[in-house]
Amino acid sequence: MTLSQTLIYSIWQTRNIAAQLLRPIASLFCLIVQIRCIAYRKGWSTSFRLPVPVIIIGNISVGGTGKTPLVIWLSHHLQIQGWKPGILTRGYRGKATQWPQVVTPQSDPYQVGDEAVLLARKCNCPVIAGPNRVIAGQMLIQNYACNLIICDDGLQHYALQRDIEIAVVDGQLRLGNGLCLPAGPLREPPQRLQKCNLVVINGYSTPEEFGMKLQTVHAIKLGDVTQIKPLTAFAGHEITAIAGIGNPQRFFNMLETYGLRLHTRPFPDHHSFCTEDFIDLIQNTILMTEKDVVKCERFLHDVDAWYVPVEAVLEPALMTTITQLTASLPISTGSV
Repeated sequence: MTLSQTLIYSIWQTRNIAAQLLRPIASLFCLIVQIRCIAYRKGWSTSFRLPVPVIIIGNISVGGTGKTPLVIWLSHHLQIQGWKPGILTRGYRGKATQWPQVVTPQSDPYQVGDEAVLLARKCNCPVIAGPNRVIAGQMLIQNYACNLIICDDGLQHYALQRDIEIAVVDGQLRLGNGLCLPAGPLREPPQRLQKCNLVVINGYSTPEEFGMKLQTVHAIKLGDVTQIKPLTAFAGHEITAIAGIGNPQRFFNMLETYGLRLHTRPFPDHHSFCTEDFIDLIQNTILMTEKDVVKCERFLHDVDAWYVPVEAVLEPALMTTITQLTASLPISTGSV
């Protein structure tokens, strides 16, 4: 994160003087959020139901909480259960002039967004990116034989009706100071979680909570997927770790557990990487996240760069609960 982002996140962790001064604006923000929710609930604003079940995986705080690894896990889990899921994602920071966009493993991440390309590569099911989830969902159903839709993010996109809501919370940062923007990190008040079907804690969870962890054990050579090294093989060497994700420190902390000596370079979430970001790293060994590599692989050549894939590991009780929730969904062939 940049210095300004670090300062903002530190303010958001406690109810300090800065947060207190911003509370009147946060109260106005909460009021607008509540009016918007009432408008959809009363039918004053139009919401749409697609002809197949919709599962939303989102959060109520800004920044990364681990939604995307859970979306990937759920897509595979549902396919094993016999479903034919499709995935909706916003295409955040994508520069395409027309939406929605069909996303393939070969799509340009600068056009459709880095997370969209990562999902297309990892999920083995169709992916559509677009800010309007209803239109994107209709396109998904028209073009593919999907009988269920997973929406990556979109908890606040009330125009799309949903059957299941799963909220993901960072186990370390939690809900910060519990205040809405700009006094705190929340897009909606904390009580919004009570309306979700399931709240998943990523990282530090208590026995009473449904927990998951992000796990990895190896790195893959950029440009040559046949070269795979255990992370322990990098121990004792000086490594430059790069991350342009919502919580870069989580990635760095994970690498350090393998005994790696790191020079860390955090970037803003969804950073638009370019050659200038690596100009002084030509001789370095670089480890980066899998989300970042989709934007760097086009220009990082002849560099000792590796990416570290992560996967969501769910506690047994959480897997059982998700299976029970999805088993109750109606099966539909889907037609718009």
